[in-house]
Amino acid sequence: MKAVLDVNGERHELDLRGAERLLDVLRHRLGLTGAKAACRQGECGTCTVLVDRRPVLACVTPAAVARGAVTTVEGVAEEAEPLRRAFADEGGFQCGFCTPGQIMRALALLAESSAEALADGAAVRAALAGNVCRVHRIRRHRPGAAALRPESEAGANGCPVRATP
Repeated sequence: MKAVLDVNGERHELDLRGAERLLDVLRHRLGLTGAKAACRQGECGTCTVLVDRRPVLACVTPAAVARGAVTTVEGVAEEAEPLRRAFADEGGFQCGFCTPGQIMRALALLAESSAEALADGAAVRAALAGNVCRVHRIRRHRPGAAALRPESEAGANGCPVRATP
């Protein structure tokens, strides 16, 4: 099946095979390996990418239905740098396997949440609960979640909070 995917601002015309998953297209056909293949069941969040700025589990999403702008961690390297730094400051990079998915989920949370919502640590942890950190014994750990809570106009650790009013 012929399809056009807009990935990180670049248009890709592809001949998709059956129910080929978005994760496989990104990793194997486009060489974008930031999204990780772990559970392949939509359980761990390591494959999280954004489609039209909303988090999607690429391991269970057929590439043919990924309509809209697909953004991978490679596509937000500059935008996510303060967030990446904040995660590191909070101890979120022990092995790094879950980090790309966590950063993508956190970017979506920042874009769609008010500063008031981000101030609630429990709400932030709940919003990021779909991303599992294997280093922390598969429990749903939020390294760096504190970085999303605003201290003032900017988030903690210099992370810009693009929250809606």
